[in-house]
Amino acid sequence: MEKRVSEVILRNVELLSHMSEQEVGMMPATEAPLPSVEQVERIVMLVKNIIFPDYTGKRQSDESIRSFSIGEYMVELQRRLTKQIAHGLQFCEDCEQNKTKEWAYKEAERLSLDFIDTLPEIKRLIYTDVQAMFDNDPAAPNYGEVIFCYPIINTMIHYRIAHRLHELRVPVLPRIITEQAHSVTGIDIHPGAQIGEYFAIDHGTGVVIGETCIIGNHVTLYQGVTLGAKSFKYDELGNMLNVPRHPIIEDYVTVYSNASILGRITIGHHSVIGGNIWVTNNVAPYSRIQQSKAVQSSFEGGLGI
Repeated sequence: MEKRVSEVILRNVELLSHMSEQEVGMMPATEAPLPSVEQVERIVMLVKNIIFPDYTGKRQSDESIRSFSIGEYMVELQRRLTKQIAHGLQFCEDCEQNKTKEWAYKEAERLSLDFIDTLPEIKRLIYTDVQAMFDNDPAAPNYGEVIFCYPIINTMIHYRIAHRLHELRVPVLPRIITEQAHSVTGIDIHPGAQIGEYFAIDHGTGVVIGETCIIGNHVTLYQGVTLGAKSFKYDELGNMLNVPRHPIIEDYVTVYSNASILGRITIGHHSVIGGNIWVTNNVAPYSRIQQSKAVQSSFEGGLGI
């Protein structure tokens, strides 16, 4: 048996060590290190420490001590983020053709500092999300429970970090960050989506928000909502085009569970979309879209279903 174990392992090591043509085609042209998922997780945690220092670390009433702690987190954040952006830049299709290590780290340092400059605004937006969730859920007894327990807050921290990096045209990292939240909460938000302030998702499982969605302020979604594309456009060579294809949701809209809103349509402000609705046309402001009234029927022996 030991001989067979050795033979099987050696044979498959040899087979799997050979890079297939398909595998080579899927790898970046350079041999630089790739981004680390574990390091990206640490980056998100550092941002959480900066935004919610009293919830993720020891509470400090002394502002000078609090300032020292946040400063330490920020220095670590800048260092780690620079390195991961530099690794991710090898996926950049619009960057210089002859990307060198020196260029990548210089560009990554600039981008990491640009990101850190937006942390105050990211913090402001996330606190509006906390407020929106607290205001929309009578089961929330206090802000602390919302911050600690509600999946939307974890999701929005990841999304707002990722969206800013996406705006800075950082490759790969934004998608890693949103998919980390997706895998934990079941809420799938593309980093390219534009989401305003005071955004709430109650429960959250199964929510999908596509790349070109535009969502206004004070919007509330419930579980299972899909803001997706209805169809895709192709060029003359049959390649899929990345054009606006997801809905625009204006201010003060509520969308109830399992509704599907598809295509580049607009849901007017102050509208309510009922549960289990399929919407593919524009909706005027102040509308209420609901299912048709239920039809009562009797069935016998399975007939008529």
